[in-house]
Amino acid sequence: MNLNLPLKKGDESERKTEKEKVEERREEVLSKGRKFKYPLQYARHKLVINTIIIAVVGIVALVLVGWLALYKFQDMGDIMYRISLLVPVSVAKVDGKEVRFSDYLMTARSSLMTLDQQSAFDAREEDWGAVENEYKRQALTQVEQLTYALKLGEELGIEISQDEINKAFDEHRKVGGTERSEESFLKVLNTNFGLSRDEYERMLYLSLMKSKVEQQIDTTANELVKKVAKLLDDYENDFTEVKEALGDKVEYGTTGGLIDIKNVDGGRSTVAGAQKSGEVSEGFLSSNGDGYYFVKTINKTDTQVSYVSLYIRFTEFAKRFKEIQDAGLIKEYISIPELNSGEEQQTAE
Repeated sequence: MNLNLPLKKGDESERKTEKEKVEERREEVLSKGRKFKYPLQYARHKLVINTIIIAVVGIVALVLVGWLALYKFQDMGDIMYRISLLVPVSVAKVDGKEVRFSDYLMTARSSLMTLDQQSAFDAREEDWGAVENEYKRQALTQVEQLTYALKLGEELGIEISQDEINKAFDEHRKVGGTERSEESFLKVLNTNFGLSRDEYERMLYLSLMKSKVEQQIDTTANELVKKVAKLLDDYENDFTEVKEALGDKVEYGTTGGLIDIKNVDGGRSTVAGAQKSGEVSEGFLSSNGDGYYFVKTINKTDTQVSYVSLYIRFTEFAKRFKEIQDAGLIKEYISIPELNSGEEQQTAE
């Protein structure tokens, strides 16, 4: 009898161990799962790539729209201004230092808001664009000068403290002799100029820096202060004699009569009002930060004063700024149309 007969299929299955059966079942399940696993991985990978592409395209589109709005169409609205505060974009470059677009927009928007509120302004509609461009041009030149002052200030190691800014802020609240509360002063700033406290403090910081730079670099003005003081002593405080001796190096001024002791005139009324009649001040910095004054009180009452003055204007900063202009060291990233002589004549008429 042959005992080596081949096993039937059913018999072979029965002889498999339980372990082998489990392995076979496991492989069967895994095989079916692979049909779904790899397509899912591919779809997820593709989704990630597509998301990145969409994000990059979106960012590029936003940058392009922002660039066109700022540099081509020169949008000065609130949205673009807020963006310029968050993103450090430049409107120009002065002797290697970038000029903040936000500084330009802050200055131009404030100036144009003031112009818009002047009820006496009656320019023809076709002239408005020219007037607006003129104000923009002035604002851009102003922030270029302030940025140049920042550059010189950094080189000279000049700093402006928060205490100095706070002091200037408080002094401005008293301009005109009326000491407004901080709340009412900020309301005036916002209503008339569209400025917040942070924006106004930025303006104060820039102006204080420019004033300090001018004081430090203008050796001619500083020497003139000493010379005027000596000549006043020699000529027994005769301001006209000193003016004749120095010619156009100083500017002579007089009120011609009594004026309000709270008059806004660079600080002269305040100084004159604090002196006795006939008394002469030492040289002091103008409240505008653009030069030095000597003041002689002529007459005064409790509320009014008359005086004569000598003014020593700062000139060195303007000279240096003109030099970098002529040397082509100012590069502007926007174009503001200049008024030609014909347009100026037409506007004047």
